Amino acid sequence: MKKPKLPHKLKQPLKRRMKPEERTAEALADVPRITNETVAEHREEVLSSARKYIYPLQHSRRRIVSVSAMLLSAAIAIFIVYCVLALYRFQSTSGFIYDVTRVVPFPVAKAGPSWVSYESYLFELRRTLHYYENQNKQVNFSDASGKRALARYKEQSLQRVTDDAYVKRLAAQNHVTVTDQEVTNEVNLLRQQNRLGMNNKVLETVLSEYWGWSLDDFKRELRQQLLAQKVVAKLDTATQSRAQQALKQLQGGADFGQLAGQVSDDITTKANGGQYAGLISQSDPSVPPQVANALFQLKPGQYSSIINTGAGLEIVKLIDQQGDKVHAAHIEFKFADIATYIQPLEKKNPPHDYIKV
Repeated sequence: MKKPKLPHKLKQPLKRRMKPEERTAEALADVPRITNETVAEHREEVLSSARKYIYPLQHSRRRIVSVSAMLLSAAIAIFIVYCVLALYRFQSTSGFIYDVTRVVPFPVAKAGPSWVSYESYLFELRRTLHYYENQNKQVNFSDASGKRALARYKEQSLQRVTDDAYVKRLAAQNHVTVTDQEVTNEVNLLRQQNRLGMNNKVLETVLSEYWGWSLDDFKRELRQQLLAQKVVAKLDTATQSRAQQALKQLQGGADFGQLAGQVSDDITTKANGGQYAGLISQSDPSVPPQVANALFQLKPGQYSSIINTGAGLEIVKLIDQQGDKVHAAHIEFKFADIATYIQPLEKKNPPHDYIKV
């Protein structure tokens, strides 16, 4: 009788199961022994194995940085080209382009040695466009007449900011400055007479609706106006002398009405002894706020000292008061136009425009 065949696996001789201690010893048999003499050799062996992974990673990192720098440079170049075309070729007035000019000092003109920023030009032009687009909607800047009007507003805005640059030069040459406190005082005076609303919220609403301005924008414009006024006040010594002479005559006993008829620059009132046509309230828009403020501090029959209204110098007299209004007269001395002092600078150093309007 034949013996049954055993499976192939069972033909193999059975191995003895190794004890845990024996397995550990066998695993550690191939591990090299590290001694003080061989530690440097083993360290170099480990580092050489790691370098084949580190070097490709460093190479990839340099490549990534290089490609990123190239892409960033290309993006900046494209952005600059876009902005240059939008500003100098298409003369965009969009909010985005305006924000760009507030960060990047693109020039719109040069007034002598002074650069005129594109931002200042857009600041001036955009408030005019805002007014006509939101308050006076009779102007359509898309039709022929509207395009002519837009060209005129652009020309006026460019001339204005160029003149402002010359004014700043005159101010620097004559050591004329405007402080934050002077701007604040002017705002407070206008607010006290309810010409700008009784609080910041009302004022900001009006500024936003009419001009697209914030309160800081209004203060910026007011600062430039005050600077121009102070420059003229310092340079126009002839008008200062005339006002001082008139005040001395009044202090010497001269009749206010007769003197007004002789020296006042206000053609509409000088024939009537300088008297205003009607009663004046403290918020009357027909008189400068400085004049209204001075009148309500006088007693009937008194006259003021010389008042600088920005546009000129005045001496006012309170004739009588009727309730919250007064009857008054004034002697006015108008300052020379700021152009009188700008034109010599323009002739010596003509402006150069970078856009055609």
